[in-house]
Amino acid sequence: MKSDIKKKELELGRGSSLPERSAVPAEYRWKLEDICATREDWEKSFAEIKSRLPELAAYRGTLAQSPEKMLEFFKLRDELSIELGKLYVYANMKSHEDTGDSSNQGPANRVSALAVEFSAAVSYVTPEILSMPEERLREFAAAPCLAEYAFPLRELLRRKAHVLSEAEELILARSGDMAQTADNAFSMLTNADMEFPPIRDEEGKKVEMSEERAVAYLRSPKRSVRRAAFASLYEPYSKMKNTIGATFDGMLKSAKFYAECRRYGSPLEEALDADNIPVSVYDSLVSAIEDNLAPMYRYMKLRRKMLGVKELHMYDLYVPLVEDPYKEIAWSDAKEMMYRYLAPLGGQYLEQIKAGVEGGWADVFPNKGKRSGAYSWGTYGTHPYIFMNYTNNLNDVLTLVHEMGHSMHSWYSRKNQPYATADYCIFTAEVASTTNEVLFLSGLLAETDDRKKRLYLLNRRLENIRTTVYRQTMFASFEREVHKRAAEGGDTTPDGLKQLWYELNRKYYGEGITIDEPLKMEWARIPHFYTPFYVYQYATGYSAATALASAILEQGGPATRRYLSFLTKGGSDYPIELLKGAGVDMSTPQPVEAVIKQFSETLDEMEELAK
Repeated sequence: MKSDIKKKELELGRGSSLPERSAVPAEYRWKLEDICATREDWEKSFAEIKSRLPELAAYRGTLAQSPEKMLEFFKLRDELSIELGKLYVYANMKSHEDTGDSSNQGPANRVSALAVEFSAAVSYVTPEILSMPEERLREFAAAPCLAEYAFPLRELLRRKAHVLSEAEELILARSGDMAQTADNAFSMLTNADMEFPPIRDEEGKKVEMSEERAVAYLRSPKRSVRRAAFASLYEPYSKMKNTIGATFDGMLKSAKFYAECRRYGSPLEEALDADNIPVSVYDSLVSAIEDNLAPMYRYMKLRRKMLGVKELHMYDLYVPLVEDPYKEIAWSDAKEMMYRYLAPLGGQYLEQIKAGVEGGWADVFPNKGKRSGAYSWGTYGTHPYIFMNYTNNLNDVLTLVHEMGHSMHSWYSRKNQPYATADYCIFTAEVASTTNEVLFLSGLLAETDDRKKRLYLLNRRLENIRTTVYRQTMFASFEREVHKRAAEGGDTTPDGLKQLWYELNRKYYGEGITIDEPLKMEWARIPHFYTPFYVYQYATGYSAATALASAILEQGGPATRRYLSFLTKGGSDYPIELLKGAGVDMSTPQPVEAVIKQFSETLDEMEELAK
């Protein structure tokens, strides 16, 4: 029975054709009905929220009357916001199941518009609160009845210089839906309209391509398959160069517009100020990595040697340097591996991830029209959800482990924090997800003595650091430069971006690799660029996570308790302070330098074993 289940799972993960959504068994699909039982229920809730928006306007001019009056408004706003959040994630996750199904696009578009209406309806709130005398506002923040709103109120005071008048805030709120056009157009183009040419697999069979499958085949041990997958992946992006260039330009202009409106010196300043992160943290990350590229050049040399190729190409970067000793990993086995190697996080953590995976948290396999990538989502009042495109390899197991870190962060936070402080920022989010990854790989390595398996796992660690620290820092360097060009009237044309991308890859990987022409379009397929200055947090998060995981494995209980306490804190303090409580100080360069040291030491062992 188990063997039949695993056989079916392997076929779903990497079959010769993508199944229709309806053909994927229910046990491998998430349970969105836990949010809304039917579309009719969604419509009813949508109509109710829309009809109640005028209630928010009734509080205009009353918020400063007393802490109790302010609390009354906050409770109403939170009630509507929580319900709106449920409708928003439901509609969008439903649309991600099959982006070609137009019937699911309407609700997603409508709820996005409703969210803008909601923002407009409460746009008077921040200016009105900040018009209060500062001392009176501090008294409100200290009032017992407003205790759960104390940190957000103090945050308003900190960012007061960047809050506009009521009329200006209303204009910005109403522009929100329009500002998403570039991102929405990019998403529909790349997820629904793009077609990737089929390739021949290792056995010569013709297989349909999606973005996820092309990336999976870049790990093929057969070089001709990797080369074909690489060509298939970038062909549609090259054909759509000018269209994607236009969506990218729309994002740059939008970021510049909002930064200037809010009186920031740059979009970078605005993005980091949201979490009170000094720009020096961003700049020092880029500097620390770019001053320590020698280990990466050594790794490229080792990779070329172990692959036995005269020239190392970009399509050779993802293939394991030794034959995969884990072969294809069925979904059932992936779950068991996760449970085993996350055990250091304790019994409650383990019990909850088991309950979640078996209880409808995850949407597992690719299907026709399914959005690319993976994420963890959900909202206050729902359990977390994990979106995947599982294709049977260890990398996808690590993706599951990563997204489960996000989901458990959400689970702990929503369980322990009120709505006002339950949302954690991206800076700390990437710590939770990557701590899981580091623990998983450390556990697997600790149990591995076999030379080939150890080589494989050491290579996996090197790849984690290459892709999450070095590569994402290269992305961060790219973002910093393109937004600077946009501000100064520099070259942000598709050809200009291609050249910049080439120069950065040459800098980060050195002369020991051939930068293939199609790779110059890689900037065009990075969806996170449509959320400016997001990606650097993968690198800082990995650095913090490495320190936390090391402490958990070395110290046991005390470090684990500090870490789980950190997960319960949500957004109740600034991320730098929350991480200090967990035992890591990201205002210093030490965590980044420690990861570079781990990369070098892992490379040392791998070079020795490879002799």
